[in-house]
Amino acid sequence: MVGDSGIAGHTDLAPAVTERPDESAQDERSRAGPLPSVRHAGPDSADPSSRSGGTHAAADGPQVGDGCAEDRSDPGAVAQRQPSGLSAVLRRGAVMSAAGVGAVQVIALVQTLVLAHLLSPAEVGVFAAGTVLTTFVMVFSHSSLSHALIQRRTEIEDAAETVFRVTLGSGVVLAGMLLASAPVLSRVFHDPQVGSVAAVCSGTVVLTSLMAVPDAMMQRALQFERRVIVDPANAVAFATVSISLAVAGFGVWALVAGYYVSVLVAATAAWWLSGWRPRRGRFSVPLWRELAVFAFPLLLESVVERALEAVEVMLVGQRLQTSALGNYRNGRRLAFLPVTAIIQICSYVLFPAFAQISGEPERFERGFLRAMGWMWLAVVPASALLGAIGEPVVVLLLGNEWRGAGVLVESMAGVGIGFALMSVCAEACKGAGRPQLINWMTGIGALTAVPLILILLPHGLFGVGVALSVSAILTGLTGLLVSRSVVHVSHGELAHCLLPPALAGVCAAVAAGLLERLLLHASEKSVVLGLGLVGLEALVFVALFTAVLQAISPTTLTPLRSAVRRS
Repeated sequence: MVGDSGIAGHTDLAPAVTERPDESAQDERSRAGPLPSVRHAGPDSADPSSRSGGTHAAADGPQVGDGCAEDRSDPGAVAQRQPSGLSAVLRRGAVMSAAGVGAVQVIALVQTLVLAHLLSPAEVGVFAAGTVLTTFVMVFSHSSLSHALIQRRTEIEDAAETVFRVTLGSGVVLAGMLLASAPVLSRVFHDPQVGSVAAVCSGTVVLTSLMAVPDAMMQRALQFERRVIVDPANAVAFATVSISLAVAGFGVWALVAGYYVSVLVAATAAWWLSGWRPRRGRFSVPLWRELAVFAFPLLLESVVERALEAVEVMLVGQRLQTSALGNYRNGRRLAFLPVTAIIQICSYVLFPAFAQISGEPERFERGFLRAMGWMWLAVVPASALLGAIGEPVVVLLLGNEWRGAGVLVESMAGVGIGFALMSVCAEACKGAGRPQLINWMTGIGALTAVPLILILLPHGLFGVGVALSVSAILTGLTGLLVSRSVVHVSHGELAHCLLPPALAGVCAAVAAGLLERLLLHASEKSVVLGLGLVGLEALVFVALFTAVLQAISPTTLTPLRSAVRRS
């Protein structure tokens, strides 16, 4: 399960390559053939988050190539390259991923703040309602078949051609269905403009379907461009067009135009950078069936996730009106910004790492605990801080009419915590070759989210946020249970990893929240003074979080200190 993707999207996959003697690697190359050549934007364009096969193992991980451009298109050649440590490669991949994701999140934050002052909550709500089905069917047009293509090792060109034709065909069909269903959305949300937005936005599904194979081939070729070029270009295009047209008074249509242009820019960039072109292979129905077997559990997860988001939008839009839906959309986006950045940066390199070491149980266990520790140490304080001071921050930055968004940000603090657990556990299951285990998390999310929202909806956006938080945490805990069947970590090891940061986060959040509500009241001050007070509350939070964590588990902060010293 993932967050709002306009900001998050699905966790990226990378090709699974097992370690093998040189002779086996040569045999694998003879069967698979080279991947298509790709263009690169710079000297560091090899994506270390996608892994290459190695022929030896070192203390810190399997040996992988150093990302030389001249041979990265051939998995066999990658296996023969000069070895270097996997940890170093993954750190480099995380840094490059961080650069791209960080740029996207900064742009998204600025765009959200600016548009909040140019558009009303009702206008933003109309856009959210009009694109609810478009967002849902993106799951099919940017198909999970592309994940199977990344994973595949043989008949690559035929697989790419098969995936391309299937996704493009499904994109065209789905776009037609969206166009036909647009009047239904007008009746559901009691607003004719919602149907107009839905009809116009239906074409973006076809554009999105065009990106599936180029995106997958970039990951197979170990490129960074998806993170450092395509995603930021997408964000800049949406921000530039939507803000410019909103200033000119186009209202909700500013968002529609920005949406179209951003998808078109992303599709163009993906095709240019990947270098892949259709008709290099042959379409194959048997091959499509093979790909579908791997893709189905991932598709099911994505479908359920998007369906839940669509239900959330419809319930909020119908029960709490369009203005509340606007607050919901912006609040959800702001709540996910820091968490999404952390999860995307980490998950982009986790699948490659886990797939490399999944055949070595002790290393797999150590890697899982290390990944969970880093993810948890980053997400818990970020989520706890939002839960403490999210409302005053949103009110000061967006204005008092967006206070509902701030309430949602605070009550959604548990979502990030649950998603952190889900992310690491899902990557471990995929790395071990058992993606079907993810469906347990999908099922718990589906069974808890909507009933909880229906129960708590009378409490407004606060109730919606609490429902989402509880559902996400339950889903994350389910992920811990199912992932233990592939990682075999003990309950004691998980408790030692997770409990100290969680306790420190709760203590620091309570202190910062009381400071805001009983003493400082930052949201009632001027913007400059209020933001200064919020900054003071954040400093208090960080100091208390660090102090409590140091007191109850001194070793938890040791890796962080070591990383800072190395930097």
